[in-house]
Amino acid sequence: MIINSEHRPWPIPKSSWRMKQIWHDLLFIHWPLPISMIRPFVPKRLEIDTFENQTWIGVVPFHMSGIRMKGLPVMPIASRFPEINVRVYVTLDGKPGVYFFSLDAESWLAVKVARAFYHLPYYLANLEVTEKENRILYQSQRTSSNGRFCFQAEYGATSDVFQAKKGSLDYWLTERYCLYSNNKNSLYRCEILHKPWPLQKADANIIQNTMADIEGIRLPDIKPIYHFSKKTEVLTWGLEKV
Repeated sequence: MIINSEHRPWPIPKSSWRMKQIWHDLLFIHWPLPISMIRPFVPKRLEIDTFENQTWIGVVPFHMSGIRMKGLPVMPIASRFPEINVRVYVTLDGKPGVYFFSLDAESWLAVKVARAFYHLPYYLANLEVTEKENRILYQSQRTSSNGRFCFQAEYGATSDVFQAKKGSLDYWLTERYCLYSNNKNSLYRCEILHKPWPLQKADANIIQNTMADIEGIRLPDIKPIYHFSKKTEVLTWGLEKV
């Protein structure tokens, strides 16, 4: 797979990519939060990123397919599974990216690999994703939480596909080309490459959402911002210590 990288804010690494994934039926759900509410949960070296002096938290359900390491075929037991993550936005050395509070997945192998090699807070969950009349029905419950971390929603696109304009909130929330993780007081960056997001406006009926039910964090009682993306191919690199 070849993806033009000229749209990225900085060049891709000189080394080769490590993993390919395809993301399907992804919904960005975003709420504004005070920086002070997020700051205790993010490593001190990472600056909380803001748009017009406001930061945001996202809950992002989707499902993946075609997962493989470079030079290897698709892995039958871990090539496709649903995932839902909770994220905030940070920056370091001029490279804005994503910092995850949690990532819930149905694949036990993906959970173990991501925790061991990417230092990401993955958790095993029971997830179910179905499509009915162009609407996505999504359910998730973390297996180790006694029902605490759950998500259930119906969602879908409400507009034609568009690309976010640089400088807009749509762009700031979605066009992120690295993630950060930490382990034993060390900070790491993972570079990411995909085409500019093929976004659509969306709506959702959120029946249950306790994914961000973290002590000290409370989602505001307002309608969030929704963005939908039907399909995106993604390349990721290995971790780089920063």
